[in-house]
Amino acid sequence: MSISWNGVFPALTTKFTAQDTLDLPMFGKNLKAQADAGVQGVIIGGSLGEASTLTVAEKETLVRYSVETQGHHIPVLLGIAEGSTRDAIAQAKLAAEWGARGLMLLPPMRYKSDHRETVTFFKTVATSTELPLMIYNNPVDYKIEVTLDMFEELIELPNIQAVKESTRDVTNVTRLINRFGNRLKILCGVDTIAVEELAMGACGLVGGLVGAFPAETVAIYKLVKTGRIAEAREIHRWFLPLLELDIHPKLVQYIKLAEAEVGLGTEHVRAPRLPLIGKEREHVLRVIREGVANRPILAEYASLTN
Repeated sequence: MSISWNGVFPALTTKFTAQDTLDLPMFGKNLKAQADAGVQGVIIGGSLGEASTLTVAEKETLVRYSVETQGHHIPVLLGIAEGSTRDAIAQAKLAAEWGARGLMLLPPMRYKSDHRETVTFFKTVATSTELPLMIYNNPVDYKIEVTLDMFEELIELPNIQAVKESTRDVTNVTRLINRFGNRLKILCGVDTIAVEELAMGACGLVGGLVGAFPAETVAIYKLVKTGRIAEAREIHRWFLPLLELDIHPKLVQYIKLAEAEVGLGTEHVRAPRLPLIGKEREHVLRVIREGVANRPILAEYASLTN
């Protein structure tokens, strides 16, 4: 089982109804829009997907639905963010049974593991499954940095294949390439610096605002990878105010509001999150609506091959 770690991988939001149940019709509409735009895979159950509030049964429903409807076009990955090694192994096993083709694995939640513990955690989960893994390296939000020395040990396992690079340090892309060549595929995990990291050699990106703007995100990826940097830069300049919604503690609410504005989602979130209200909602709406009103014309980029 393999994944080409090149291209755009949306971290999908989980669509809910007003009654706090899964909204599969809206989820499916967004999923199809991603596939039609040319993404190379989708990730279910990430932070943006409100994974910590989902039941195992809901994760199963989302994965199986995605595999059944779009799995013949693009690989479906499941995010794993568990507090114990035992639970992470169990989730990896279930993901394979449900038809997922890969995993995005976070370090242990709610405990700041040291070097030995972090490496042991990742290795133990990786050896429990044949699915390819992407390690999610986000010390800003999760307080554990997966260092180059840790990766030196982790890549002993062939199914540890990629890293979601979310240190917010663009130079880390070059450090990883200098140390490991193309052994470890790098995907930018921060929307605002995707152009920079793609230009420096990242293979792809795990996006947030792609949920509302899939065509624009794929266009930027293709333009950078075909050397049309000036054109990518122009789209990025339009996109940046929207992309900055991804680096806020309320990124879920912000991105869901953007999806609702373009008809690819709703504002419903699961408690303890609450929908936006008042001046905050008005401000975010202004950013979104200004972006929508000035969307670039993308027709000519659809045929690009990277």
